[in-house]
Amino acid sequence: MSLRQVRLRPSSLTQASSGTQASSGTRASSGSRASLSRVATVSAVAVALVLGTGSAVETGGAAYAQGRSESDGKRNVRRNRVKITAQTKLAIRRGLDYLAQPGRQQKSGAYIDGIGRKVNDRYVGDKGEHVGVTGLVGMAFLSNGSTPGRGPYGKNVQGCVNFVLSKVTQNGMVKNGGSRMYSHAFATLFLGEVYGMAPSPKVRRGLRHAIDLIVDAQNEQGGWRYMPGAEDSDISITVCQVQALRAARNVGIRVPSGTIDHAIEYIRRSYVDPSQGNFRDRNGFWYQTYEHSRYRPSRTSFALTAAGVTALYGAGIYNGREIKGGLEYLFNRRNRPSRIKMKHSFDYFYGHYYAIQAFFQAGDGGARPYWSRWYPYIRDELVGGQWPDGRWEDYVGSVYATSMATIILQIPYRYLPIFER
Repeated sequence: MSLRQVRLRPSSLTQASSGTQASSGTRASSGSRASLSRVATVSAVAVALVLGTGSAVETGGAAYAQGRSESDGKRNVRRNRVKITAQTKLAIRRGLDYLAQPGRQQKSGAYIDGIGRKVNDRYVGDKGEHVGVTGLVGMAFLSNGSTPGRGPYGKNVQGCVNFVLSKVTQNGMVKNGGSRMYSHAFATLFLGEVYGMAPSPKVRRGLRHAIDLIVDAQNEQGGWRYMPGAEDSDISITVCQVQALRAARNVGIRVPSGTIDHAIEYIRRSYVDPSQGNFRDRNGFWYQTYEHSRYRPSRTSFALTAAGVTALYGAGIYNGREIKGGLEYLFNRRNRPSRIKMKHSFDYFYGHYYAIQAFFQAGDGGARPYWSRWYPYIRDELVGGQWPDGRWEDYVGSVYATSMATIILQIPYRYLPIFER
């Protein structure tokens, strides 16, 4: 086959165009991402090699994220190939187009959704410009290869960046309205991913300030709660902060090792050893550790356990009973949320957002082929649950649910730096 010039652009790797797409579904390596518009002279079938990743190969409208083994210096991970079906690619495009629809993004760059909190099985809040959801929308666009001002959703990404940076307060908290540490963490994670894909001094300053707030807000338990200064912790909010810290560390922002070590201790204490709790709780993760007593038991769930396992992976822990047990808990059909929860809950997408990351990190070389069996399962469930106008919906709102769903579906693309090895 003759060589020809191929211009490497994010959009050319993630969106089908008249069947001529050379490769889809890969992340760019750190070097290639900094120069995606550079022209490389390569064979059309060698685009994946230029990117330095396993890549995804197009066949008949579908794409396959190719299997490969890779090392991060601490371990070797095998991931078998997964199929990004033509229906999945269409669902991704329709979801992103829904988010990019004129009028959906505010002039400030913000996205509107429910700013609130869970109360038992309900989500209570008011609609407003949501810093956390705006960060998640931005990550959904980044996951497709767009960066601030570049790519099919570049304008939207830039708007998200502008809004989030405008909400970094004097003490470092990224806040708007009644938002709390959940939103702060998602907004900070977004800044870390943006900085990793398109570095700028302004983003770095905002990221540094937001990270300092997370470090300072860690309490004596080693975790975090809804607001800085809280004396108690919970695993759900803690995982959000750990992921933001990891993203920052990945792009060169200093994070004290003591902060990570203390968080690891807290997360490990949250694990439900098989000798503890009732049968359904075993190998899960407690919501709060201080509630361990027969008189005031804590609770476990699919979402909380996914958060616990992902937090450990994010902190650099790749082995141990907590990882092994947590993965078994998540993979057990008994513990999975039913499909009806997609529309009628506030934590279906949250749980699957962390579960897919846990199984991605686990790969296929261990006790089970976790990654190659889990992605097709959640892929088909999400594609089947999309609304006719391209959105997904839950109790928090359609913007939140759609951003979460499209992030999950696009994980095989591996554009986000947090999925680099």
